[in-house]
Amino acid sequence: MGYAVVLGEALVDLLDGEYDGQPVYRQAIGGAPLNVAVGAARLGAEVEFVGSLGDDVLAGRITEFLTVAGVGRRGVRVHPVPTALAVATFAGAEPDFRFYGEPLSYGLLGPDDLDVPLVEGASVLYAGSIVLLCPPVLAAARLAWTSATGLRVFDPNVRPRLLPDRAAVAGLRDVVAEFVASADLVKLSVADAEVLYGETDPAATAGRLHDLGAGAGAGAGAGAVVVTLGSRGALVSTAAGGTPVRLPAPVVDAVDATGAGDSVMAALIADLLADGVPADPAGWSERVGYALRVAGLVCESPGGAVSMPTRAQVARRFPD
Repeated sequence: MGYAVVLGEALVDLLDGEYDGQPVYRQAIGGAPLNVAVGAARLGAEVEFVGSLGDDVLAGRITEFLTVAGVGRRGVRVHPVPTALAVATFAGAEPDFRFYGEPLSYGLLGPDDLDVPLVEGASVLYAGSIVLLCPPVLAAARLAWTSATGLRVFDPNVRPRLLPDRAAVAGLRDVVAEFVASADLVKLSVADAEVLYGETDPAATAGRLHDLGAGAGAGAGAGAVVVTLGSRGALVSTAAGGTPVRLPAPVVDAVDATGAGDSVMAALIADLLADGVPADPAGWSERVGYALRVAGLVCESPGGAVSMPTRAQVARRFPD
């Protein structure tokens, strides 16, 4: 089966809420890549998290959480800084994040900190998310990407609050193109596509990502693209051709969509480790359908990483 390396941020989410008539913030371990790592581990995958942490009490809680979840920490580096925070407010079940920390504890992993043999030995490498806005981690991610010998999966996980102007969006668009050009799988949300490309048609987004490598000599672009559509499900498209397929999301009682998209990626990584790349587009559709059930279950509980289910829990919730 092998193992996956997940490179990215770990932080603490402060989730806006109310208790006894007073506003409160509930702590939850977070960061999209951490959610992915924990989600894949709970689905039976062997996972190593690669990133930088602070050295305070909150960092200790992150470390303990990873350990309990069964996620390896050989690639984690600790720095004497406070843990970065993401404050989440909600419009319905959808979170809006603002990030706090100086320096950002998750943005300190440089290329010299990267355990290259760990990356080289991985069957799957995940990269992406907001760490790519941090120059040291971007350099480390580039080194990991070029060092990887297994499958490479990518998720831009765009956070508009961290993109103050058009130049910042254009810069991120260039970085995304760089990674997508040689990715085996790309997952992004329709909201990500709208920020990056002004595009609301998921099929057009998938076509754009398939084509990114063409003309640059970098390859054929993304091999498979999954565009998540929130409560409307997802679109899956493969470079092998054929019409993109739209898959419905299961009907659930959503209370918090934090980590839903990350759980889709987690399920896809777990299945890539277990069974390799699907032989045909129908195989990708089957896997994305399962990933949407995982995400539906995540949405029924508050928090991100804490809500990642096991396969047994998914089977009980969706016995069909």
